[in-house]
Amino acid sequence: MLLQPTLQSDILILRPLKEDDFENLYTIASDPLIWEQHPAKDRYQRNVFEPFFKEAMDSKGAFAVIDKKTGEIIGSTRFHPVKESGNAIEIGWTFLARNYWGGQYNISMKTLLMNHAFGFVDHVIFCVNEHNTRSQKAVKKIGGVRIHQIENIILEPRPGSTFMYCVRKKSWVLKT
Repeated sequence: MLLQPTLQSDILILRPLKEDDFENLYTIASDPLIWEQHPAKDRYQRNVFEPFFKEAMDSKGAFAVIDKKTGEIIGSTRFHPVKESGNAIEIGWTFLARNYWGGQYNISMKTLLMNHAFGFVDHVIFCVNEHNTRSQKAVKKIGGVRIHQIENIILEPRPGSTFMYCVRKKSWVLKT
């Protein structure tokens, strides 16, 4: 599966994250309210965000999320292979500037990612912290169902992510 294609909707462009995106992305990430329900509540601090950004770059699956109307970076997200299964991909490490919350942007972003992923795998996984009710609601809104395993394979939860959700290809209708 190609982990960093360029994907577009009518309102967003998702393109591979680049080193020179750091300052623009950190400007967004420096808002403490973005991280208030996240286990790394201090990620708004530069010295904490820097290794997060480096990990994103090293992953070779990270995206800059661009508002198509303004051309500005509004957040980031990633694909990550699920080590237990070659038939699943994880979507995560997602954050958006607060003025893009609660509307069509997260759904548009996840739709782009899932439409792409389901060309290669049957399961899209989301790992969410038990205290992150915003992300739990967002994942449920796109059809995520809480799971512990896929295809009889027990999944290892990520550190800090106690709930796993899955959207299955067979239940996903290709959306535009």
